Amino acid sequence: MSGLRVTPVARHGRSRLYVSLPSGLNAAWYDRETNRVSLVLTELREEVLAALAPYLTGDITVGPPPVPTAEELARLSLHPDDDLAPNRPGEALHLALDGAASPGRRPLRTDPRLTELAAQQRVGAELDRLENAGWRVLHSVPLPGADRIDHLAIGPAGVLAVRTLAARGRRVRVEGVLVRTGRAEPRPELRRTRGAAQRASLALAAAVRPVLAVAGAARLDVPPLPRDVRIVADTEVAGLARLAGVLKPADVESLYGRARDRRTWLRA
Repeated sequence: MSGLRVTPVARHGRSRLYVSLPSGLNAAWYDRETNRVSLVLTELREEVLAALAPYLTGDITVGPPPVPTAEELARLSLHPDDDLAPNRPGEALHLALDGAASPGRRPLRTDPRLTELAAQQRVGAELDRLENAGWRVLHSVPLPGADRIDHLAIGPAGVLAVRTLAARGRRVRVEGVLVRTGRAEPRPELRRTRGAAQRASLALAAAVRPVLAVAGAARLDVPPLPRDVRIVADTEVAGLARLAGVLKPADVESLYGRARDRRTWLRA
């Protein structure tokens, strides 16, 4: 059989290559850490090994998959194009910048998307560290209408829809329902953060808390008033792991499996 597709996936500290049919059905995966090829469709052994040949190194083991974890079962059931787990922080910005750049030329340093991308990478890296505390994190979750949720974190404390605000060394002040960055005009960042959480709640049929993460602020001034949007600096993201627990591990995995499927967000 020709047309097998090899897709690299690096997630949760593990690097794998998935081999799928043109229909999207997974035929096998190669775990680089264990140097093992796990065959789902044993009748395609030779074709799978031929597709993986450029990537295989050293002595490999070939055989049926080990007893799959819940995460692996969810991964195998998804078409690669529908799986959001491999998305990098700022995935949409990566694609936009790559598409706009001329061959052999990088985007101009003044391109504001580079600042936004750096902020999303900074916050995304902090969120990814929560996975050691039982959280699951997705980045650049697409919504209908070309909108996106910058980061979605699912863990013991529930589901968080995180919007990133790039401060780049400027003072950030919350003024009522608006947020001012430096000397720029105040913007309705709280409304946008709240709106993303509401759309996530609709798609997942679960409670979702809005979080505004400010990256690189020289100073963050937040009035000590009760508000439904949690506002944190990028250096405070790790503290989200200390929020009171409301979800069991099985609930976390169930919601994560639903959230990583692109089709879930069609009704958001």
